[in-house]
Amino acid sequence: MDWPSLDYEQWSATCDTLHAHTQVLGKLAVALAPPEPQLQHAALRLTARGWETLPLPAPDGSGALVVTLDLRVHEVLVEHSDGRFRRVLLTPDRAVGEVTREVLAKVRELGGSVEIDMTPQEVWWSVPLDEDSEHKSYDADQVATYFAMATQAALVLAAYRAPFRGRSTPINAWWGSFDLAVSLFSGAPAAPPSRDFIMRNAMDAQEVAVGWWPGSPKYGKPAFYAYAYPRPDGFVPPKISPGAAHWEKSLGEYVLDWNDVVASKDPHGLALTFAGSALQHLCTVCGWDPALAESARGNPPPVS
Repeated sequence: MDWPSLDYEQWSATCDTLHAHTQVLGKLAVALAPPEPQLQHAALRLTARGWETLPLPAPDGSGALVVTLDLRVHEVLVEHSDGRFRRVLLTPDRAVGEVTREVLAKVRELGGSVEIDMTPQEVWWSVPLDEDSEHKSYDADQVATYFAMATQAALVLAAYRAPFRGRSTPINAWWGSFDLAVSLFSGAPAAPPSRDFIMRNAMDAQEVAVGWWPGSPKYGKPAFYAYAYPRPDGFVPPKISPGAAHWEKSLGEYVLDWNDVVASKDPHGLALTFAGSALQHLCTVCGWDPALAESARGNPPPVS
């Protein structure tokens, strides 16, 4: 199926293992990439291989490193810009700690000394990544299905983002929350919701975020989501399209369940309708420049 489906409960053990592996890549990006606004330097990308870093400066100054979580052949690939590479296999019952230690050894072998924060981030467990012997479930068929789902979701987000004429992010693969997301910005600043490091650095500008996750303990279904930050006082979520979309009060977000998307005659079109409808309604209630919001429909503002 071009739009497969995978119940979160069915693959949650493998999902947690995969999530932990992405955190190693993300923490390498944090350690090596030049800092950017909204923590963009820490984000990964979903490519035709899987989750991947951007080119990262090698610690020894020898060039660039790219680390890929290859979900087609089930390995971590560490590549140097000079052509050298190393592989770390992902197999059933291979613990996150073992994989983490080997990946870091390969990175150091190719690019020099680097240290990362081993504390897992935004997850329910706390064992350091290089000591994690609990997370070792890795079902290759489930990973392949997840990757097919994530690829279709990323194509929706790319089409949604394309016409917008304001500042926007790439389609980020966030290793903390294990989701794909794109943020569109109005150009106005915003007060962060807390002094937490992530909040004060990632949420300091007015934005509408639309993304997709494969399910989580907070919401046990794969789904597209959308939210605005900051929301105005007295915010009442308007009804958006399609009819299957709903406001999930516990999350403070609009949600469109993946199974509702897959069941439609045009899954891509339905998901794109959700993203566009959420943006237009949230821009209206949050007071965005109408011309900027209209550009997301493919209608550029007039030339003055």
